[in-house]
Amino acid sequence: MATDFSPEILDQLLAGGSLKPEDLAGEDGLFRRLKKALLERALGAELTHHLGYEKGDPAGRGSGNSRNGTSSKALLTDDGEIEIEVPRDRAGTFEPVIGPDPLRRLRREDHQSLRAGHDGTGDPGPSGRALRHRVCPPI
Repeated sequence: MATDFSPEILDQLLAGGSLKPEDLAGEDGLFRRLKKALLERALGAELTHHLGYEKGDPAGRGSGNSRNGTSSKALLTDDGEIEIEVPRDRAGTFEPVIGPDPLRRLRREDHQSLRAGHDGTGDPGPSGRALRHRVCPPI
């Protein structure tokens, strides 16, 4: 995965003139909003993998399971609590690896555990349940 961002993307993220520290790291700062957006995108990708088809793909019609909206979850991070929207499936079998329970902690060291479970082949490796307990052990 590329770690560099194009100047155009950074310009879009930083649009709006001169920034103060709270514009980046404040309660509604760029870092928190970016983390929320990335987590929600990752959860959407997890659901797509779980269902076996992309959102809006006709292959999902009549498959027996489909997307069923989202539910709000609070996720504790190093930057404080972030409300994220977690997608659901109609059968209720989707168990996300990221923030599976109503209130979980995502720490910096957890990011490496998540990354270790994905080798780029599209196969998440260990089962979602096994990976979830490695990343977010039961409280």
